[in-house]
Amino acid sequence: MVSVESGQRQGRARVRRTEGDLRRRQALADAAAGVRPGEADVPAEAAKVERFRCVIYLCGAPNTDITAPRQECTEYAEAFGWEITGVIEERAGLLSPHGRDGLGRAVEHIKSGEAGAVLTAWRSMISSVPQEYDEVAREIEKAGGFLHVKDSAHSERRVAR
Repeated sequence: MVSVESGQRQGRARVRRTEGDLRRRQALADAAAGVRPGEADVPAEAAKVERFRCVIYLCGAPNTDITAPRQECTEYAEAFGWEITGVIEERAGLLSPHGRDGLGRAVEHIKSGEAGAVLTAWRSMISSVPQEYDEVAREIEKAGGFLHVKDSAHSERRVAR
């Protein structure tokens, strides 16, 4: 009979975990098992999770009403349990994204750690030019966050018309 074992056995890989990692992993395992924070040997602070933070950025033509998109973005963020650190409204119209002060302030929210995402109602509020939109998204990602468009279907409907 042929043996399926080759005679060489690999031991478990050594994993170096910090004390904080071990506590966090234990807290996650306890939460999955239904153990409440403080009931186990894990400190209650290990189970605390901060809410994700975002900044809402809206841009429109000089005389447009953007209260509806603002409300939609606010409701969208609240539905995900996101904390809104700021709302930046700009009336720049078709100005390039690089020339907008408000968009720069939104990116600063990411760089400073105040927010993890820039939330906007429509893709066109960043730029209708795909290359410019991609540049802004990359800039936000380099700063440590991401750009999230609430209603990508809105811009697709406009293109289809």
